[in-house]
Amino acid sequence: MSQDVFIIGADMLKFGRFPDRTVPDLGAEAALLALRDAGLGIGDIDAFYCGNLVEAMEMVGQRILHHIGQTGIPVVNVANACATGATALREGLMAIKSGMHDVVLCVGVEKLPRGLMGGGAQPSPQLEGLFGSTSMPSVFAQVGQEYARNHGATFEQFAKVSVKNHHHSTMNPKAMYRIETPLEMVMQAEMISWPNTKLMCSVNVDGAAAAVLASEKTTRRLGLMGQAVRIRGSALASDPWSPRNQTMPDFNTVTRLAAARAYEMAGLGPDDIDLVELHDCFATAELVHYENLSLCGEGEAGRMIDEGEAALGGRIPVNVSGGLLSKGHPLSATGIANVYEVVTHLRGQAGARQVEGARIGLTHVVGAGHAGAAAGVHILEKA
Repeated sequence: MSQDVFIIGADMLKFGRFPDRTVPDLGAEAALLALRDAGLGIGDIDAFYCGNLVEAMEMVGQRILHHIGQTGIPVVNVANACATGATALREGLMAIKSGMHDVVLCVGVEKLPRGLMGGGAQPSPQLEGLFGSTSMPSVFAQVGQEYARNHGATFEQFAKVSVKNHHHSTMNPKAMYRIETPLEMVMQAEMISWPNTKLMCSVNVDGAAAAVLASEKTTRRLGLMGQAVRIRGSALASDPWSPRNQTMPDFNTVTRLAAARAYEMAGLGPDDIDLVELHDCFATAELVHYENLSLCGEGEAGRMIDEGEAALGGRIPVNVSGGLLSKGHPLSATGIANVYEVVTHLRGQAGARQVEGARIGLTHVVGAGHAGAAAGVHILEKA
């Protein structure tokens, strides 16, 4: 499985609320945008990998093809918590690497309800450590407080993540919220779960993103090497058992495991990365993932945000799209939307938010349910 795989087309919808549109409708639009970017039609696609959570039992992939063309190709419907989109992309990658297919379409699409997600009825009694704390705001509040206890991170440093990402979003026409949120505004917003205020929580929205992958042979035959982006590293991990699993999901270990595997596959290290789109579902999450992805040393995440290293123009810009905090987080679309953002920078097409000279980027997502966690990391390189 040594052949290279390239992203030859990618696009996403502007995230938002679409009460009058269906999931297949949104997914079909994203698919057509990515196909157009590649200069291809659905008749050129060998297989389709579709990620969706909320309607996972409804064969969303096949319903998307009802809109754009039913050609009889294999359709794989994927569900893997917030790592769903990244998992669909990786399945497409592996199909090409195996030699089974030459060109595949990958889509992540979601419509989400308003309000708080998670923390609902449990199938069986849970351990004491989980009572009242299984909603995602509570889980990531605990992640932040654990980091603060170990490394002295402050409420202000967590809030600065939100300030940075909302600023970045003002330059992204596909972000849902394009507003500045000064530090004082973030810190004084409604407290959701300490230390995350409302402006430090990601947005539940609707959206879709898509990518077309191809083998090197096909990419060259189509004359698309000039716009192609190589998938140099790809890793998917689940959380290995540890004593803490009995009380709380472990987002740190699963991310570190996926990152280590992706760096190894790519033959690169964190110092080679020019920009990162990581899973900032809450401000606390972004800060801890600086270390989980080895973007800084242990205990240095607070310094990294204080010194602007993760901002546009900094040492390693993180979430220049605006991140989940302001771009929005339609769960299954996020993994491919992160890939689209990095592809846009590697092509030099990101406009005002362009990371100058970007040649290698990293994307990361991590998700969890009652059964465990999943993390996906991709390392992309300008062809």
